[in-house]
Amino acid sequence: MILSIIIVNYNVKFFLEQCLCSVEKALKRFPGSGEAEVLVVDNHSTDGSLEYLLPRFPRVQFIPNAENKGFGKANNQALEKARGNYILFLNPDTLIAEDSLESCISFLGSTKGAGAAGVRMVDGRGLFLKESKRGFPSPWVAFCKLAGLSALFPHSSFFSGYYLGHLDSRQTHPAPILSGAFLLASRQALERTGGFDERFFLYAEDIDLSYRIEQAGFTNYYIADTTILHFKGESTRKDAGYTKLFYKAMSQFRRKHFKKGLPALFNWVVEAGIWLRAGLAAIEGLFRVNYASGYLNGPCKTWIGGDPLEAAALQSLLLATGRIFVNDPHSANEIIYCEGPAFSFKQVIRVLQEGPRQAVYKLHASGSTSLVGSHSKDERGETLFFPPKA
Repeated sequence: MILSIIIVNYNVKFFLEQCLCSVEKALKRFPGSGEAEVLVVDNHSTDGSLEYLLPRFPRVQFIPNAENKGFGKANNQALEKARGNYILFLNPDTLIAEDSLESCISFLGSTKGAGAAGVRMVDGRGLFLKESKRGFPSPWVAFCKLAGLSALFPHSSFFSGYYLGHLDSRQTHPAPILSGAFLLASRQALERTGGFDERFFLYAEDIDLSYRIEQAGFTNYYIADTTILHFKGESTRKDAGYTKLFYKAMSQFRRKHFKKGLPALFNWVVEAGIWLRAGLAAIEGLFRVNYASGYLNGPCKTWIGGDPLEAAALQSLLLATGRIFVNDPHSANEIIYCEGPAFSFKQVIRVLQEGPRQAVYKLHASGSTSLVGSHSKDERGETLFFPPKA
């Protein structure tokens, strides 16, 4: 088998529905689509994910867990069952383009020494996500990130190594650290590294795996030829729980890989910096303003575009919600793009990057019974479920 796609789900059934719709479309274009499988590990969701999704995606292998085992452990659980020569670890709050699988596997297969690949990612507002490509979080790189030097000098190779700010995001190039939102690895690389380190419950496990793949003699790459959408707020919303888990993982990674051989004082300074940054992030979270709260105070003026038939059908379903439908996207505070036969996921991702910045975006896949959107990479997104008409 050529490809195994592994997705870990926890209480995001509507986002996962849209994700699986995009995966199905990409697999239809994938050469030898019968040589691919999709495995979804459900980490004891309480939102009815399995009941909702099982009848909609009969091709998908759903693996239910009786508890939340964490991201790395759940991925490894599916990895044991996976049969593909390539393994794609994919977040449930993503939409991939129709050419994403084909482009990445072709690149890995034709690039000598390549171990894994990530892709260009944008968030729910169409803005580029810097974590699409990262450098090794060495003590110096971590210090620059924690001290804010990488933000002050975003294009410096010396100060901005964390996000490889000196490298063009529109060009394919080596990138030592890849995002677990879309991480495509060869089986050979995973057999040498052993998959995710299950000691990381959530966060930093992708950094750790990327690091170990390169330590094993492979090269990781950032592929700019295809772009995916990562809503991100569903998996990394910055509340108090996120802050604790994220910075605990950063500290854990530093102690695992970099503590030995460094002066005790430098170790103390970096560790203190991590937890100081954690405290500042927690305080910032208390004062963060919800980006979408403004449009909710007034009438919701909605523009629907994309596939014409899907847009017309969706508008009829939304008539009862009190929305005011407008003909110009620039006068709307809510923009909905509909994927369908006449408007691909790739087109949805492209126009999202080009649309008005003042609006909140939502997306709807053909054949789904929901629409989703995420106005901020730091906050939980919005979903709307509408049962099909009888």
